[in-house]
Amino acid sequence: MANPDANSGLFLSFEGIDGSGKSTQARRLAETLRQHGHTVTLTREPGGSPGAEEIRRLVLEGATDRWSAETEILLFTAARRDHLEKTIRPALARGEIVITDRFADSTRVFQGLTRGDLTATVDRLHDLMIGVEPDLTLLFDLDPAIGLSRANARAGAELRFEDMGLAFQTKARAGFLGLAKAHPRFRVIDADADPDTVAARVWATVAERLGASLSKA
Repeated sequence: MANPDANSGLFLSFEGIDGSGKSTQARRLAETLRQHGHTVTLTREPGGSPGAEEIRRLVLEGATDRWSAETEILLFTAARRDHLEKTIRPALARGEIVITDRFADSTRVFQGLTRGDLTATVDRLHDLMIGVEPDLTLLFDLDPAIGLSRANARAGAELRFEDMGLAFQTKARAGFLGLAKAHPRFRVIDADADPDTVAARVWATVAERLGASLSKA
């Protein structure tokens, strides 16, 4: 069972390279689901709880060499544990739909694959401290050059991973696609389209998961 902590809730994660549009689509899906009468918790990683948001500033800002990949794995796992305890599990226990902008698959890719083979380390920590997978993961797939251009156009200080460059993002995309092939919970969304078209693709995928009656609502 993908999510042993849920009562009647549904746990969705949105994944993809930087600039893939997943954050925008997560917000749009949450709004659509609420319009259909669902209670939704929209959250993000790193972050999603007060303690995890403090860690977010540590890992997403500063120089690209601020942390080693090994240290990042520990920081992200600590943030995820707090997020799980304070936000995700309580919402699922209430029967809500939880949409998280990134979850453990991002750590598997950005720390486990892109800067050396640390997959086993990520998986061991995940099994020990997290032990939960989403019911459904939507992977927003996009040409890394387009995604990086979009990401760099955003204002703000949280550009540490974008600053690692195109080769890093290209390797990350391959990592995500590899995970999608290996795990049936993934659905790959073609993100190379206007936001309305992508949102329609997301809705069709999620409505199918929730049931045919919802798709007709």
